[in-house]
Amino acid sequence: MKDLPTYNLGDCRVTLLSGGRLKLDGGAMFGLIPKPLWNRACPADDQNRIQLHCNCLLVEWPDSDRRLIIETGHGPKYAEKEQKIFAIDPTRWLRPCLIQHDIDPASITDVVLSHLHFDHAGGLTWKSDGALVPTFPNATVHAQQQEYEDAHANFGVMTATYRRENIEPIDAADRWRLLNGDEQIVPNVRSLVTPGHTRGHHCIVVEGSDRTLVFTGDLMPTRHHLGAAYNMAYDLFPLENRESKRRLLTWLAETDGLLAIDHEVETPIVSVRQDGDWFQLDPVSGGA
Repeated sequence: MKDLPTYNLGDCRVTLLSGGRLKLDGGAMFGLIPKPLWNRACPADDQNRIQLHCNCLLVEWPDSDRRLIIETGHGPKYAEKEQKIFAIDPTRWLRPCLIQHDIDPASITDVVLSHLHFDHAGGLTWKSDGALVPTFPNATVHAQQQEYEDAHANFGVMTATYRRENIEPIDAADRWRLLNGDEQIVPNVRSLVTPGHTRGHHCIVVEGSDRTLVFTGDLMPTRHHLGAAYNMAYDLFPLENRESKRRLLTWLAETDGLLAIDHEVETPIVSVRQDGDWFQLDPVSGGA
């Protein structure tokens, strides 16, 4: 893992991994924000799509066999038409990234998902010898109970974002652990409920002895969504999302915490500081 950005939080180590890349419609990604504003920061292609990364994290502790993955990216299970629509390369996703860096997927003990949309939960499963199986056969998969129920009910503004092929193999393997609100997931990792994007969305808080890091999920998908009004058209409850974002940024600015931004292309790990009545983000480099 020598070439991967790594962040030492004191008594645990967080490594940035790639869960793949995709493109989504820029207008949908920025909601009510006019295109002349967002297009300067995120130039759209000829189909009005912007480039996004699926950033994932590996959390490890010294003298422990526990290995925890946060988020799994888009995964490999797309027909040719969808590959073109989303500009997805099905050979570039989380499992090949792990194997490339000598991390055995079978060694992962826990997987935590901010929510269960396809670009976050797609890496949970893959086809092996023609059968859909869990990517992490020995891992407990943690998500909010509300999110799990909404995924099964396909509750959302997009009809194809909760996908059975990402969820049912985990059902069959009985690997879910469903959370109810703010809970400890494993020692020094906890959920922080941040509704807005979905009803069951949560951020994931990793607490080290020296510093805390929070994975945003789709609360703030890129650094260009920092502004109070910068919500996605995909958000079920934009005003709730704005308030969840304000609370999280306030806390991180007060505690000098780190923020891991899930779809950010250039600076996925940042620190937060107060700037008047809102906030600024500063890139934080990881040691390789």
